[in-house]
Amino acid sequence: MKKSFLVSLCCIIFALSASAEQKVATIDLRKVFDKYWRTIQADANLKEEACGLEKESKAMIEQLRKNEEKYRKLVDGANDQSLSQAERDKRKKDAENELLGLREGEAKIKQYDNTARTTLAEKQRRMRDNILQEIRETVKARVKTVGYTLVVDTAAETMNGTPIVIYSAGTDDLTESVLSQLNINAPPPPKNDAK
Repeated sequence: MKKSFLVSLCCIIFALSASAEQKVATIDLRKVFDKYWRTIQADANLKEEACGLEKESKAMIEQLRKNEEKYRKLVDGANDQSLSQAERDKRKKDAENELLGLREGEAKIKQYDNTARTTLAEKQRRMRDNILQEIRETVKARVKTVGYTLVVDTAAETMNGTPIVIYSAGTDDLTESVLSQLNINAPPPPKNDAK
């Protein structure tokens, strides 16, 4: 599949370069994506949400540890020979109930972590798709005004991790102009109160 992709890409570039009317531009999509203010803002929001979810998970784990300690004390009490048989039986039953609660707590934590991870991954995917769509629209608008027929991502790599674009003179690079256009409405950076 990757060979057919590369062959197709080479054919497209060759066909476009064969015609004198074709204009090819380049863009470093990774740089544009990473330096776009919406990406930075979305990353910060995702990190903040992840911290909140992690804090909740740690609180659940801490409660589970407390319950484990309570269970150990109940087991010790159930084995204490200085207590009456009735009291040991009662503590043994309490320990069994506590053990069931521990297992439920462990399952709850596992489910919470899986749900949190899935939710964050989905939000990150949606954020990425929305931002890429905005970048594409900005590139399309820029290309129409200048008259390019193809824009190639210089940051793109093959499945082997090798660059797709081996060389570009950089004369028709749209990276900075697209990035400037995208960041025109960026909010001012937050003021740092540190002295």
